[in-house]
Amino acid sequence: CRCAVACAQAIPEHFHMQSESLIKPLMQTISHQHYRVRVDVIQATGAVIQFGNGKSVDDVLSHLAQRLFDEIPKVRHAVTSVIGEWLLHLRDRYSYFHKLIPLLLGSFSDETPENTKLAWTYWEKIGLQWEKENEEELKDKMDFSVSPSHYPKGVTRPGLGCRELVSRNVSKILPGLCHDITDWVESTRIKASQVLYTLLLHTEDHITQHMELLLRTLYQACLDDESEVVKNCVKTAELIGTFVSPKVSLRLIKSAFGKTPKPSCIMVLTAVIRGSPKEILQPHLTDLGNTLSQAGVCQRSEEVFYMEQLLCCVQALIEVCQEDCKEINLQLMQVLVTIMAVPCSQHLKEKVEETMSSLADVQQLDSFLDLYKQHIIHLMEWVSVSCDCWTCYSPEILQLDVIATHSGPVIGEALNNFILILKTCLQPNKDPQMRLKLFTVLSQLLQKASETVNSQGLFPSYLETVIKDILAPNLQWHAGRTAAAIRTTAVSCLWALIHCEMLSPKEILKVKEELMPQIIATMDEDSKITRLMACRIVGVFLKVCGRQFDEGKFINTYTEVLKRLDDASCDVRLAAAHTLTNWFQCLKDSDVKSAMESHIEFLYQELLIHLDDPDQNIQNAVLEVLKEGSVLYPELLVREVEGVLHKHQTPVYCNQLLHHIQSAKESA
Repeated sequence: CRCAVACAQAIPEHFHMQSESLIKPLMQTISHQHYRVRVDVIQATGAVIQFGNGKSVDDVLSHLAQRLFDEIPKVRHAVTSVIGEWLLHLRDRYSYFHKLIPLLLGSFSDETPENTKLAWTYWEKIGLQWEKENEEELKDKMDFSVSPSHYPKGVTRPGLGCRELVSRNVSKILPGLCHDITDWVESTRIKASQVLYTLLLHTEDHITQHMELLLRTLYQACLDDESEVVKNCVKTAELIGTFVSPKVSLRLIKSAFGKTPKPSCIMVLTAVIRGSPKEILQPHLTDLGNTLSQAGVCQRSEEVFYMEQLLCCVQALIEVCQEDCKEINLQLMQVLVTIMAVPCSQHLKEKVEETMSSLADVQQLDSFLDLYKQHIIHLMEWVSVSCDCWTCYSPEILQLDVIATHSGPVIGEALNNFILILKTCLQPNKDPQMRLKLFTVLSQLLQKASETVNSQGLFPSYLETVIKDILAPNLQWHAGRTAAAIRTTAVSCLWALIHCEMLSPKEILKVKEELMPQIIATMDEDSKITRLMACRIVGVFLKVCGRQFDEGKFINTYTEVLKRLDDASCDVRLAAAHTLTNWFQCLKDSDVKSAMESHIEFLYQELLIHLDDPDQNIQNAVLEVLKEGSVLYPELLVREVEGVLHKHQTPVYCNQLLHHIQSAKESA
């Protein structure tokens, strides 16, 4: 190899006639196992072609390109030197610029700083030489060129000659580079992605005419399994934002959204936004917000990766545009609500809240609740457009859930829209699974009514609609587990209304006729929770309006409540006992007391049996019921108790009961 170099340098006028015969043996030896041999072969190749026949460049380029991946830094150093020398001194270098430039640019990202420095040194010399050789052509640019106002931080702008050299050859370099970036070999893809970034750094706005090819490549490369490839492609996309007019880049990216948008499309858009200056992006904000909030974009997929990229895009908009985001507040809120609504992206909830807080901060608002306050009506209208056609699979149900539960007290300002949606969707003829989901949301809100739906004190004015048009129709019995679950949530909502005292005695009097039969019917449900709450609700109804019951209602009520004393659940038995106490209290002052004597006698008998309950709390509760009921017909109860004592049943409780009756007589 050294002999060949010496010969080439000594007699170039004769050497070029025979130089081609050395190319084949050199290329056979270029992958020799000893690195020193590889270095000498590369240096010899450089001299043989430089002093010989320049046409042999095509025969050696692929071999030299492979040596750029060599494990030994000295081998890569040799390749960089040879390519640099050719670009400076090769006679036909103008014909090979488009083939040699990518190899030298590839050395900019070499692992060894020495090799990187060498590549930059050569490149600066090449740029200056080309500038000098084409001085007349570049005169205007040299005299009047203006540095861009917006440029990547921490990056030195290449010289004019370097930029022009790449720009004039980019159309020949880019197709091959885009092919390599999707190669099956990982190292090739990484190197190609690094060169692509450097290429764009040089071409600046000249890349505009190649945007379609570049974006197609980035969409594919951003889905690469290798993180280094993705990282370089994202940096490249940021340069698009820096150098290419948003009018061009955003239009092309938006057209990709018109098809089936991939996560990589969102990723590229995010990078373009991050690389763009605020003032240039501002006129396109509304269009961007509308694009992102389209159902075909923000609801296209429930994949976590897709939602993560969508969130990053919103974050990028807020970071770059700051207070300008005010004009697309609503659209950004729609996107963030959609992300939070996706079941598989619950781990993103905190990040979404942080993003909402950032959006509020850039507008000097106290918290994201102020954003909800600004847009709660619009959000409700947005989500309810197709509510009449919802099924359990409709994403709008999950979005409504987020808006209603995440907006806290603000939902109390949009009750008109919220109740209308519930009234439309909770009719018995609608999808059962959907109704169950909506009832669950309503139940959650009613448990903290003062902090949610009743934060403004307006919910009581909607009570009649909630009870008559929403709860009552869904308490009716229908076969199936889902129907049973709906009845459970409907009963839960009713109990929540009573428990938080929103359903006042006055309101109970209005709805008792409609609700009482259905609540009594639910005491026989399979669900323990339903039976328990039904007993409690009946107890409250008795306390409020039991004195107005006629004989039939008294009989119907006690027979159903009495069955619950045989319930498998101690809680239900206890609730039933308390309800019977209220029943006796109502009957005490009722006009139908005399007509109920036989029923009261039967009730005494049944209650005395339940004094044998295995749970002591139930025994005590039943005793209290009997004490309350003893006021009605004490002699009747004494007779029943004595009959029990005769059979030696529960003597302790019976004696307590007799003592109570005696004390009551003496007090009277």
